[in-house]
Amino acid sequence: MRRRDFIKTIAISAAWPLAAHAQQPAIPVIGFLNASSPDAYRLRAFHQGLKEAGFVEGENVAVEYRWADNQTDRLPTLAAELVRRQVTVIVAGGGFRSGLAAKMETKSIPVLFIAAEDPVKLGLVTSLAKPDGNLTGINILLTEVVAKRLELLRELLPKANHIAVLADSANAATTESMLRGLQTAAPTMGMQIQVFNASTIREIDAAFAALMNERPDALFVGVSPFLLERRVQLAQLAARHAIPAIYQEREHAEVGGLISYGASIGDAYRHLGVYAGRVLKGVKPADLPVVQSSKFELVINLSTARMLGLTLPPPLLSIADDVIE
Repeated sequence: MRRRDFIKTIAISAAWPLAAHAQQPAIPVIGFLNASSPDAYRLRAFHQGLKEAGFVEGENVAVEYRWADNQTDRLPTLAAELVRRQVTVIVAGGGFRSGLAAKMETKSIPVLFIAAEDPVKLGLVTSLAKPDGNLTGINILLTEVVAKRLELLRELLPKANHIAVLADSANAATTESMLRGLQTAAPTMGMQIQVFNASTIREIDAAFAALMNERPDALFVGVSPFLLERRVQLAQLAARHAIPAIYQEREHAEVGGLISYGASIGDAYRHLGVYAGRVLKGVKPADLPVVQSSKFELVINLSTARMLGLTLPPPLLSIADDVIE
């Protein structure tokens, strides 16, 4: 073989791997938009759902994370970043505002949301069974469990009548929905509710200072990304002032809160992972109905109960999904 032909052959052979690599499709990218701060529990559940759908981050899918750290005014900017990144699908968690922010930024990229309130009333979709457009997701049924949480307080504290409510007014839609549920359910159980605002760290401290003057029988803690972020502070203040408190998310009970009951947030994020996988496989959001939570968790912190001098009713302990010693 002549030298010129030999060099040409070597050059062509060297180019083959590069050409083959260039023809390989790029792995899809999920945009993970969240109003809260990085949370291992939710991420673990989300990755589990992805795996169930056949996707593993770093192997056949990439994930771009954007966290608002409870500064919801940052969500539109963060959503716009993901749209410019041309992600394949946006997973919007940490409250319905993430979903709304993503919806405002794109009409073509699929968006999967978690909403505690009715997604139709929020304007996320037009129907739960057949969402139109590019959005679908999970509804964790906040209002539906408000009465159940009051019932659990009644079972735990049969003589409790005066219930203080800690509410984050900055999380307006969720708080209004919760308060409507309380105002309907409380009178039927002979309970009176008193609402204290807690939208900042200082307001939480002020609310507990006021609670000591009012001396309520129990505390009903509202739902918001901020109140979840401050779960350690809430548990410590409730313990310091010896007030039994009920929460919605299990993370509160895990750090010392007395009792929690609500839709399993882990299961909701797992389902988001499954839905994300189906979208990556080509299913349109409009063909995926909004799922309503079917898994609910009752978590009791037995150590906190002992510290408060409470004797937990055996029937309540028997139905608990998790008892923390």
